Order: sequence, then structure tokens, then C-alpha cells
Amino acid sequence: GAPAAGCGKLRKAGRQRVRMRIGRGLSQPQAKSLGVAAGLGALCAAGLAPLDFWFVAVPALSVLTLRIARAEGAAAAWIGWAAGTGYFTAAMFWIAEPFLVDPVRYGWMAPFALVLMSAGMALFWGLAGALAGIGRSGPQRALGFAIGLAATDLLRGYVLTGFPWALIGHVWIGTPVMQAAAFVGPVGLSLIATLAAALPVLSDRPRGRIALTAVSILGVAVLWVDGAQRMGADVPPRDPAIRVRLVQPNATQSLKWRADMWDVFLDRQMQATALPADPALDLIVWPETAVPWLLDRTGTLFREMTEASRGVPVALGIQRADGQRYFNSLAVIDGTGSVTHVYDKWHLVPFGEYIPAGDLLAGIGIRAFAAREGNGYSAGPGPRVLDLGRAGRVLPLICYEAVFPQGLMTLPDRADWILQVTNDGWFGDLSGPYQHLAQARLRAVEQGLPLLRTANTGITAVIDARGQVLASLPLNTVGHLDAAAPPTLPPTLYARTGDWPATILLIGAILALFARRRRLPD
Repeated sequence: GAPAAGCGKLRKAGRQRVRMRIGRGLSQPQAKSLGVAAGLGALCAAGLAPLDFWFVAVPALSVLTLRIARAEGAAAAWIGWAAGTGYFTAAMFWIAEPFLVDPVRYGWMAPFALVLMSAGMALFWGLAGALAGIGRSGPQRALGFAIGLAATDLLRGYVLTGFPWALIGHVWIGTPVMQAAAFVGPVGLSLIATLAAALPVLSDRPRGRIALTAVSILGVAVLWVDGAQRMGADVPPRDPAIRVRLVQPNATQSLKWRADMWDVFLDRQMQATALPADPALDLIVWPETAVPWLLDRTGTLFREMTEASRGVPVALGIQRADGQRYFNSLAVIDGTGSVTHVYDKWHLVPFGEYIPAGDLLAGIGIRAFAAREGNGYSAGPGPRVLDLGRAGRVLPLICYEAVFPQGLMTLPDRADWILQVTNDGWFGDLSGPYQHLAQARLRAVEQGLPLLRTANTGITAVIDARGQVLASLPLNTVGHLDAAAPPTLPPTLYARTGDWPATILLIGAILALFARRRRLPD
């Protein structure tokens, strides 16, 4: 009996110590609440490619908004941060893939990269929760979170060079609601999602919630029908037609830079280039970093390419050097093998293609991170439109640049179509390449321009100005697409105004929330 009683006392003492530890940090209910929030955030990510379950994401966001509405002060910020951690972990687990290309050397870094990225990006959701936390009533906090989440999506496009990946508004990509981006842009899509989720929470009464839920559904339905009509509208074909061949060599990232594989991947591109075409082609496109040599060290390659293409110009991704600086570039080779156009990628991937402030560090003697010393890429001068003659006026994008809508609106001349060359082999085979393709579709809608993309391992695609994928090559396949560039639509409202209307609207809404709080009695 005595030993049993002693064990019981030990168990009771252990439970008391656990409660004391939780009391110093989070209580059990609080920890459970954060866990639920993280799960709801992960469900919100189900609305993104490749699942595209918007009908899961929006209700999950509504439940999350309800939990935010019931929280006060700092608790709302913590719930927002936990939800953001779950969201970005589920949405961006592909961030670990680059470290697994060489798992022996870099694999150990993969979990740290995912955890740090998710927790860091979740600070934006925590900021939205903090904005909600200033509200003095549940409906105020719900509305604050809806406005705050859209506002932080806007911030993510600009802060520290920007990273507008996995915006909450991306849940509409692939649905007719996406067509609203032609007017309100990606942040406007985020606001549509957050308001649709928040409306049912803006009443404390059951009947009011039912009525507001109906209003939310009706609003989405109106945008859905309008978008479907726009997608189905006839557009006159381009005259004369622009015929393009997109080449996908499927150079697996782990093999791409092996010297014994260079000829294998080059031969795949040459063979696709040499295939006959009827009707005749105006341009052939190879993907990002399609060849392993620098632009000025290609030997007879360009002459061989034009022989294979029978004089059709070829655009290809290639690296080039200028002194000790290196650039990730797109070069266009004409029918004689001469380089006629060069475009340098200007929106580089931080820590992937360059180290932020690396050149400044070189000024104090730390040169290992300096692009000017050849350690990483240097940024090009900015976006530009290339006049390719029969192939039309082309706006080139290299890989990551297609993530940024603002980079497409700083040009004095409007392009006929957008060309993206990319190497999505870094993103793995699951969600990354599909999310990158989805954002390319959104750029087409925002600008009213067709977008053709060629990807090293896929997904190569032809996208019309409504964001519809007309033809594509699947991941991890060797092949090519011959297609006519889809017709161009008139400049959209978003192409003319950019994010300014959304910025003014969100700032006004946030100021109104603060003003409303000050008017209410304590």
C-alpha cells in the first residue's frame, strides 16, 4: 500500500510541475488554441495550387476569423501568428527542395529553412492579428483581421525586396473570380477572400450571421458569374499570327550541371529545335540557363543552333559575365547566329542568387558575398520590352520575376505578349512548380496579355490573356510545344493603376478602424 501511495504522490507532484511550467509560458487552453489556429492556417493553404480547394480555404479562414474575433489584445496577434505558421508550412514546404538537390552537403539545412521561413512569414499574419486585437468588439476584430490580412499581403510584395508568394488571394486562381484581378490586382483578390470569410462573423446574432453568410456567398457568386462571362467572351485572333516553339529538355536539377550530362541535355534541345514545323515558326525558346557556358564562351554553339532551327531566331536562358560581375540573362540569336538582344534578370532571389548588402560588406573587407567580386549574380537595369520583329514585342521574365506584378507596369511601351523562361527544377515535384505556374496565370489576367513560359523540367505552358492554360507539358517530361501566341486584350485597369487603389483603400480602412475605436466609450 505504501509504495502505491508514494507513486500516486509522485504522479500528482509531476502534474503540478507541468502545470507550473505551462503557467510560466502558455496555459493548456492557450496552447490548444494556437494548435487549432495552426491547423486552420494549413487548411487555408489547401486553396492554393496544386489542390485549389478554395471551398475549403475560405470556410477555414472564416472559422479562423471567428477565433480572432473572440480573442482580445495580444491573444489575437498570437493566434494570427500561429495560423500563419501553419499556412506557410503547408503552402511552402517546397522551400526545402533546393537543399535536397545535394542532400549529403545541404540536406541538414532543409528543416531549419522551412521552420524559419514559415515562422518568419507568419509574422505578417501576426501583424494582422495585432490590428484585429485593437478592436473593442468581436465584429470590429473580425473586420480588422480581414483588412489587416489583405494589407500584410500588400506589404509582402514590397518589404525587403518583396516575396508575394502564397497570398491568400491566390486561392481564387483557376476560378472565374480570378478575372477580378484585371481590376483590383492580387491584393484585391486577397481582400475579396478575407471579406468573404469575415462577413459571417460581423454579427453576434445567429440570424445576422445567416444573413451575412448569404451576402458573402452572393458576392462571390456575382464575381464568379461575371468572371465566367469574361472567360467565355470571344477575342479576335492575332493577325498575323505569331508562332512559337517552347522547348522543355527535362534537365533534372541534380544532373543539370554535371559535365558528363551537358551534351545529353543540349542534344535534347537541339533535336526539338530541328523538328519541322507547319506553319512556320517565328521564334524558338529554350528555358532558363539552358546551356552551361557563358554568353561569350559558346564557341560554335549559336551557329549550330541556327542551322538546326533553319534560320528561325532562338531565345535562350544563359549566363553572362561583365568583368567580375555575372548575370542571369536571356539572349536572342538571329538566323545568322548573331546575338541581337540581351536581357538581364533584375529581380533576383535573396540568398539564392545574391546576398543582400553583399557589395556593401565588400567595402569593409568582407568580399565572400559581393556580387561585384563574382560571388552571386548582379541585378540587371530593369524590365524592358524586346522588339523581335515577326515575333512581336515581348516582355521577358526570368523565373522568380513572374511573382511580382509591379515589375510589369513600369514600361513606357506595352508588349504583345509575355515570355517567361524558368528552371523550376529547384522547386521539386509537388506544390512549388504548380504555384509558380498559377502566379504566371495571374500576371496574364492582371495585364490582359498572353504569357508563354518554358520551364526546364516543366510546367511549360501557353496561357491566354484570361489566365487560361491552353496547352502545357507535364512535369519531368522531355518535349516541346508549338503554339500561336494568344491575342492581346486592351490594357486593364490594374495595368494602368497598379496597387495604388488597393493601397489607398486599405490605409483608409485601417485609419477608420482606429478612429472608430477612439469614438467608442471604454
